[in-house]
Amino acid sequence: MTALLTHDVPGGAAWSLQLRRGRLLRLTALADGANCSTLIFPAADPVDRMNVPDTLKAQMSARIHPPMVLMSDRGVGLASVTGSSLGWHDALGGHSLERHVEQFGPTTYQTERNEWRRSARVGLVSELTKHGRDEADLHACVNFFSKVALDEHAALSWVPGHASAGDWITVRAEIDLLLVLSTSPHPMDPTWAPGGIRAEVLVGEPYGVDDPSMLFRPESARALDAAREVFA
Repeated sequence: MTALLTHDVPGGAAWSLQLRRGRLLRLTALADGANCSTLIFPAADPVDRMNVPDTLKAQMSARIHPPMVLMSDRGVGLASVTGSSLGWHDALGGHSLERHVEQFGPTTYQTERNEWRRSARVGLVSELTKHGRDEADLHACVNFFSKVALDEHAALSWVPGHASAGDWITVRAEIDLLLVLSTSPHPMDPTWAPGGIRAEVLVGEPYGVDDPSMLFRPESARALDAAREVFA
């Protein structure tokens, strides 16, 4: 399938795009250990946003995987995960803050230019401002390509070596969306080796009642129905 748009986001950078309803966004890891902290908003709604806790609770999961539906605060299906080479994408760890970056030593643009270390928060806020938004619009993110799990002490722990170069995930926009991405490392990653990702926008196929996301759970189907009703 020919991509309508292809954009490579270097490791440790940020990017944003608007994705029209029905189109697919395919993200591909360009390096081992890549991470993509992602925020999702309805493009035309300044209030609603992706609600990670409700997305997980309604679909009885502690991870993001196909064919789950990413839901908003109002229970609207924003995007469906149509496929992935990985069965686990983190939705518990959150995005990195300045304190996560500081552990790797001092860093400035003046001395390191484009290699200077930035937290996901810095990149996400920078991209949000381009769309008339700010820090108040930050929400719990999905960390595509990353995995955390419970250790022997029932605490979240980092799972190294989860994603490799070439791993991918595809999501389908159920309404017009704004997506904001950061490729800074996961906040629990003990190393600073950010990997880039390739973002491709593809034409999606029409789907009906037999779509895997519609059949996944009753809550998933209701969220997709809400998307059609609210944003018809």
